[in-house]
Amino acid sequence: MSAMRINAQPLSSKKLSTYLVRTLVLCLAFLTIPAMAGLPLNGLKFEHDDTMWLTVGAGLRFQMASRNSDTDDSSEFSIDSQRFYISGQLHEYLKFNINTEKYEGDSMMTIDALLRFEFDPAVNLWVGRTLVPSDRPGLNGPYAGMSWNQYRQPLFSADYDGPAGQLGRSEGAVLWGTTGKFQYQLGAFEGLEDDYGNDSDHLLYAGRLAYNFLNVESYSGYYTHGTYYGTQGNILTAAIVLQSQSDGTGSKAESGDFSAYAFDIFSERVLSNGGVFTFEGGYKEIDADFTPVSPPPTSDDKCFCLFDGNSHYATAGYLFQEAVGPGKFQPYLRYTKNNPSDANSSDSMEWGLNYVIVNNKASINLNYVSGDTNASGYAGNDTDTVTLGILLQFY
Repeated sequence: MSAMRINAQPLSSKKLSTYLVRTLVLCLAFLTIPAMAGLPLNGLKFEHDDTMWLTVGAGLRFQMASRNSDTDDSSEFSIDSQRFYISGQLHEYLKFNINTEKYEGDSMMTIDALLRFEFDPAVNLWVGRTLVPSDRPGLNGPYAGMSWNQYRQPLFSADYDGPAGQLGRSEGAVLWGTTGKFQYQLGAFEGLEDDYGNDSDHLLYAGRLAYNFLNVESYSGYYTHGTYYGTQGNILTAAIVLQSQSDGTGSKAESGDFSAYAFDIFSERVLSNGGVFTFEGGYKEIDADFTPVSPPPTSDDKCFCLFDGNSHYATAGYLFQEAVGPGKFQPYLRYTKNNPSDANSSDSMEWGLNYVIVNNKASINLNYVSGDTNASGYAGNDTDTVTLGILLQFY
């Protein structure tokens, strides 16, 4: 389902308030019914025996956004993300995942298709189309971040929906595990295709090393979270990420090497009053070592032109202990700044409020973003955006 435009004219404050209230009522009705009924929002599970089973689940992010800039005064309802999850176990040490995402209107694309050889918490191997080791926003995904708009930084090569991967995935293999307070992810992937200058089929190499100073983060596979809502106690984790691919950017006419590194830190502390303070921050630097040929020698010489420069962000939030109705409130702030080497810098601030009903399975978000950052890393129009969204997952 594609975005549905409801008004291409500037919205008055009265009309905007009406849209927000109506959408909020729909959100509350949609989310509180399963919560009030005491449903756990688990996916469907079919068991053959203790070692063979299959689960089916789904995820949905729906939003109403109102934008105001020099070139865009509009409001729209849209499905920001729609996913279906299939996972199963064939043997104690062999599992699999097949996950899809909404793509170009009503079409669906397969984003995960992998075999999971899980022998021990310290040694696991995932093979197929799977996540490339990345920074925390990349591994949080759209359903486990604390902020609604965490993808306003320049992307790594596999994060684009393009020739080097899709939504942070690529075909390859990842070795990962946890030993003591140390966690690692090491992988090799197809990365950029030879149609864009990678004639020698160089692989994309990626790794992430993390150390947990307090409690060890426990999550499904090597996916991370932007908040655990205090369920895992006090956490302080620091990580470094490295990615590299020879001829990983550019075109047939002029290819170049791609390399990147990132640092991120995550802290969550349960306070004496039962409230939960969460902080996440990170820095990334991307080096796209090529000079585009202008004009290109042929009209079909496509360029996979990556961002070159650095970026940093910081997010802080607080989850109130007291429940209001079926959920709890979690206000947060997020600041992002992008610094390309060949253009002007950009920054943005997001003020947000989560109404958390069932952790990362059911929540409502209201946020206001002001600034000119976006996922390209280069400055866009300076825009003020108000968004009201709902998140619902069964898994």
